[in-house]
Amino acid sequence: MKHTSNHVSQDTAALLRSYAARYETADFLNGDPSWFMHQVEPAADRIMLAFLASSLSYGSRKQFFPKIQYMLDCSQGRVEEWVRSGAFATDIPDDTSRCYYRLYTFAKMHQFLAALRQMLADYGSLTEFVRQSTPDGHCLTAVSALTSYFSSRGIEGIIPKNTQSSCKRVCMFMRWMVRDGSPVDLGLWSDIIDRRSLIMPMDTHVVQQSMRLGLLSSSSASMSSALRLTSAMSQVFPDDPLKGDFALFGYGVNNK
Repeated sequence: MKHTSNHVSQDTAALLRSYAARYETADFLNGDPSWFMHQVEPAADRIMLAFLASSLSYGSRKQFFPKIQYMLDCSQGRVEEWVRSGAFATDIPDDTSRCYYRLYTFAKMHQFLAALRQMLADYGSLTEFVRQSTPDGHCLTAVSALTSYFSSRGIEGIIPKNTQSSCKRVCMFMRWMVRDGSPVDLGLWSDIIDRRSLIMPMDTHVVQQSMRLGLLSSSSASMSSALRLTSAMSQVFPDDPLKGDFALFGYGVNNK
């Protein structure tokens, strides 16, 4: 599927390369949700914590960071076993209608974790689910498989129900998992997904920055817009378009 994008000028490309080089460092982790996955050691725990952290990463970081930390504390760092064993059920209060984070009640979080536990039972691991679901090695296929899995089990909101929206948090998770050789991203799935197929994690802020740079001409935060933005970034970073994620972060920091 080809998505046309605006031509990126040489000056804009040079600016983006400069920002990407400046901001894709270990310091980027400070205050970013990707920090959490670096706090555990086994790969399985890193993957699971990354998935949980990305799923909660919207709104105010001051508000959702403690919610991610809560799961890390409850699991005592053994995040995958916490999900696989169903131990998370003991950390749910009796009143499951209580708010966990914004639109997520404890009941909804329990439902989400129970579906994730079933995935581990059926496929062995989150990695194996993605491997079996993505024979073409394309990120959009993996994102579609993840959204379909959870929506078919009645999970709404925590994971998008389909790929019509930009699926920002799932695409961010895929960036973390696929890009290797990075001080930020883990690269644990670099053998499953082609990093050239990764999709820019796009929210309203990214859309605004992209329009200011002439990378997008529409303010829609849809999957088609995310693919157009990714196509523009491929002009600048042909082998690794999601370097553009760091470039736009840097542009935002320097042009508030």
